[in-house]
Amino acid sequence: MFIARHTTPSNRFRYIIVSWFTALLLCALPAATSAQEVTEQDTAVAAPAPAWPEDSLGRRTPQGTVTGFIRAVADQDYTKAAFYLNLATATDTIRDGAAVAQALQRMLDQRSKTIPRSWISNLPDGDLEDDLPPNLERVGTATVNDQQIDILLEKTEGPAGGPIWLVAAETISKVPWQQAAPTETVIEKTMPGFLEDNRLGGAPAGHWLGMLLIAIASYLLAWGITSGLIYLIGYIWRKTRDEPTLGFIRAFSLPIRLYLAALLLVYLSQRLGISFVLRQRFSELTIIVGLIAVLLLLWRLVDVLTQFSQRRLVERRNMAGISIVLFLRRGAKIALVVFGTIFILDTLGFDVTTGLAALGIGGIALALGAQKTVENFVGSVTLIADQPIRVGDFCKVGDTSGTVEQIGMRSTRLRTTERTIVTIPNGDFSSQKIENFAHRDRFLFNPTLRLRYDTTPPQIQAVLRSLRETLTAHPKIDKTSSRVRLTEITADALKVEVFSYILTNDFNEQLEIKEGLLLTMMDAVNTKGNGFALPVQQLLLHKDGEGVEEKK
Repeated sequence: MFIARHTTPSNRFRYIIVSWFTALLLCALPAATSAQEVTEQDTAVAAPAPAWPEDSLGRRTPQGTVTGFIRAVADQDYTKAAFYLNLATATDTIRDGAAVAQALQRMLDQRSKTIPRSWISNLPDGDLEDDLPPNLERVGTATVNDQQIDILLEKTEGPAGGPIWLVAAETISKVPWQQAAPTETVIEKTMPGFLEDNRLGGAPAGHWLGMLLIAIASYLLAWGITSGLIYLIGYIWRKTRDEPTLGFIRAFSLPIRLYLAALLLVYLSQRLGISFVLRQRFSELTIIVGLIAVLLLLWRLVDVLTQFSQRRLVERRNMAGISIVLFLRRGAKIALVVFGTIFILDTLGFDVTTGLAALGIGGIALALGAQKTVENFVGSVTLIADQPIRVGDFCKVGDTSGTVEQIGMRSTRLRTTERTIVTIPNGDFSSQKIENFAHRDRFLFNPTLRLRYDTTPPQIQAVLRSLRETLTAHPKIDKTSSRVRLTEITADALKVEVFSYILTNDFNEQLEIKEGLLLTMMDAVNTKGNGFALPVQQLLLHKDGEGVEEKK
């Protein structure tokens, strides 16, 4: 009921994924290629449909044979069940097909492991990628006289043509159908007679009650095992009492408990001899419980990781990172729900291949219609990963300057100096030139002083000496880069360039230092020299052909 299926489950999964991505690839091909393919397909000869009719017992596929046999034995119609056995090539000693079918049922009831019906191939040719010949299909194993045998189906040709799958003669030859006193199972030994006589859903009522008790016992046993392990780990490893280790332990506890309970339910139901008809009814359910346990584990791990990341980002005051973490958590949970639903439907026997192909085509159409949304999301991821800006930084993006207030999934908001809000899409934001003023470690101090023309060279030297002493004496000026030089003699002034760095990253502090330096330099120019040069303007007036020049 809960058996490794060799290559079939992986083949089904691979088939689903390959079909999905094949649909994506075909949709992405150029139009010319598609037109060429259509033309070639129009000229190709269509493959002929199978000429053989449907089998009245549904034996055209391995899954149909197993389903039909289970229904027949559930109705205790062993004469009909015999039609699902390959008695034609069996040994000559086998005469009574109904007796063989009943003996096969008892063998399956006693310590057998059968593949869930939804996992058995539903194709006329069977599963061609397993490790068996093309005409054989393994659907389970059973234990007979302490020896494990394979339960095989073999493909034969029907009277009207076409494949007919039957229980293989190799398996039938190993069925102990001539035992005088069949061995009783544990459930048969302990079950009252009236529960054996009353049947429900193709199995004795006592087996249903036993299955319920086994399920309860399995969960309680799994709860005890996991609780004991958690206590033992916490007693040995003290770190498990603190976060984030405690969160990981709690995330694993419930999923492991559910998965262990499903394994115990399968194992105990096989060992105690629960009817294989009933076990087949519960086979998909146990697989789904195991799948839910895995999905629940991933779900809880996503919560633990995001909570841990959120705490770290809050400590670092990275609000934009928190937005990305929350978005990724929602996306991961949606993906878990989608893929979980797909696998559950596949386990229940629904054909999800067509739906996945349609989902791939719809995903391409949605992506084409949401290019800007995807572009903005990629831009937000870039902003968070590269971190050219953070919330609270003063920056200039294009022609817009302001303080970053929020980095969202679609856009970033800036508060300008005019106290207005500018919203920039993250796709545009990440592609523009970003100048971040918040990360500079010092401020440039680079004024140009204009001295009067009548300032003598000794006075200029005195002014330069005083300005240099001002820079050297200030504790917040970088001494290695500071300089004061007479750089240019222009038509209206003598230019003195001051170059230095103010050692602070606080904007208000640098304004205060800059103000003090400028006042001290103004005093030096006025006391050591003749003051600052005033702008000069020349005005030429023409009157009666004579030019008069005035200066201001």
